[in-house]
Amino acid sequence: MKLKKSVLLAFVLLIVVGSVCRVMGFAPQIAMAVFGAVVIRDKRLALILPLVSMLLSDVLFQVLFTYGLKEYGGFYEGQLTNYIVLALSGLVGFWARNMNWGRIAAVSVAAPTLFFFLSNFAVWIGGGGLQRPKTFDGLLMTYADGIPFFRSGLAYTILFSALLFGGYFLLQRYLASRKQLA
Repeated sequence: MKLKKSVLLAFVLLIVVGSVCRVMGFAPQIAMAVFGAVVIRDKRLALILPLVSMLLSDVLFQVLFTYGLKEYGGFYEGQLTNYIVLALSGLVGFWARNMNWGRIAAVSVAAPTLFFFLSNFAVWIGGGGLQRPKTFDGLLMTYADGIPFFRSGLAYTILFSALLFGGYFLLQRYLASRKQLA
């Protein structure tokens, strides 16, 4: 598969900007996963986009932590689970490949919801977080513990999905109008 230089540049810029946004406290990776799944034809590249962005941001977190500029590092036990769950969340986006606005909105809500349930289940089963008991009540407590993260994850996914898809459709419209003028 031959990539155009402009597509490759856009891909790299999206990864870098997404990584920097995450280090600044905004998490666009789930939105990137949805966007990639919908827009990028090559499914492997679509899934790689948010994962590379997350890895780069984890490296940035680790460097900042090493120099005392962040209170936590980018690498930790159980981190691989987040990468797997992010990839699974991105798979939801393939359902909206027909570029239907309703489906894009639905996957922009479904993907962070799936991420919330799977990642918190992994925390509970792995004994992480607040180490809730291995009972149904303990699982519910783990989900309750994660609600603030879910709210922000959902908000960031909706915001960044709107920015990514809105920008993409505006660019498509602009390019189509330029083509008609030529």
